[in-house]
Amino acid sequence: MDKRFRVALLLDSSRAYGRGLLHGIAAFVRTHGHWSVHVSDHDQGNAPPSWLKDWEGDGIIARVETRRVADSILGRGLPAVDLGGFFARGLWGIPLISTDHEVVSRLAFRHLLLRGFRRYAFCGFVGQDFSEQRSLAFSRLAAEAGFVCQVYRPKRASTRRDAPGHRQGIPSAYEKEMPAWLMSLPKPVGLMACNDFRAQQILDACREAGLAVPDEVAVVGVDNDDILCDFADPPLSSVVPDTSRIGYEAAELLERMMRGEPPPLKTIFVPPLSLVTRRSSDMLATEDRQIARAARLIREHAHEGITVNDVVKDLTMSRSLFERRFAKIFGRTPKEEILRIRVESIKLFLAETDYSLYQIALKTGFEHPEYMSVIFKIKTGQTPGEYRASVRHGR
Repeated sequence: MDKRFRVALLLDSSRAYGRGLLHGIAAFVRTHGHWSVHVSDHDQGNAPPSWLKDWEGDGIIARVETRRVADSILGRGLPAVDLGGFFARGLWGIPLISTDHEVVSRLAFRHLLLRGFRRYAFCGFVGQDFSEQRSLAFSRLAAEAGFVCQVYRPKRASTRRDAPGHRQGIPSAYEKEMPAWLMSLPKPVGLMACNDFRAQQILDACREAGLAVPDEVAVVGVDNDDILCDFADPPLSSVVPDTSRIGYEAAELLERMMRGEPPPLKTIFVPPLSLVTRRSSDMLATEDRQIARAARLIREHAHEGITVNDVVKDLTMSRSLFERRFAKIFGRTPKEEILRIRVESIKLFLAETDYSLYQIALKTGFEHPEYMSVIFKIKTGQTPGEYRASVRHGR
């Protein structure tokens, strides 16, 4: 019989990201691994657990954040996989599996670009590798599109323990200069935060500065932590990482390493799944007030089966003029915008509910689920069932 490996998981389950990793690891163990798992709800930023020094195990999966934790793991001489990426990649010689920061930034930038933003900003944690990588990618994408991205650089960088951001006993302790920085940005501005916690700090700082979100500052986070996003004011748009797949691939890699395979030399990057739009970025940046009104009508009523003619009735212009002005600003026709919003709603229902295709069709403006499925396949390359499976299982 195959050896039953003893594996320690040093992961924080208090956040959606850590829970997603654990689900992915569990999926691998159920189907492939003969493991005896020791789950330690490891507080981000904490010292290594005292039991690790004398633990008789075969492998470790952890989100490595501190030199002490890294040294403790390396000192054991056991195969290990890091799922953190908080420091420079490869610094400790522990293989890293991480969300693809390039694709994360691309999703956030495209989301804001499609809403008509021409001014951009990024706010992260200075010195955090995952944050710096996202900042560089987002700034480069803005530059390639012909725009400038202003990056927040506080005088005193956040400490290591601040970076995960939820162990201080303070819900949102942003730096004192953040409100002034936000006020200095040209408006309206599309802002990407390195993760949901940093985005929540931005929202709080906007409130202190008297800035309207999303009308003056539209904010996008990363991780789609449902608790943070839904309780944020306003609810936070966020990129959805494929944590289940990351966890699965980490378990798969550790299994190979425990069987004697050498660790990979390069970081393994896993692309995110999608971006969930909530009110923090749900607006269209344009100075054409009539087109802005039309876009808002489409956004609010697309799922009710609104048509281009319905929108034109609310405007003081012809359909042809409306379509030309809309396409000039947003790069797509009003009909394409209606379909885009409906498809995004379908994605949300598939990912977050167990509704049937018939129920989803009714809620997204389609009379027949068959037609909805055809449109969804054309727009996404997947059937609704395939998309739901990929979101649920991460593979």
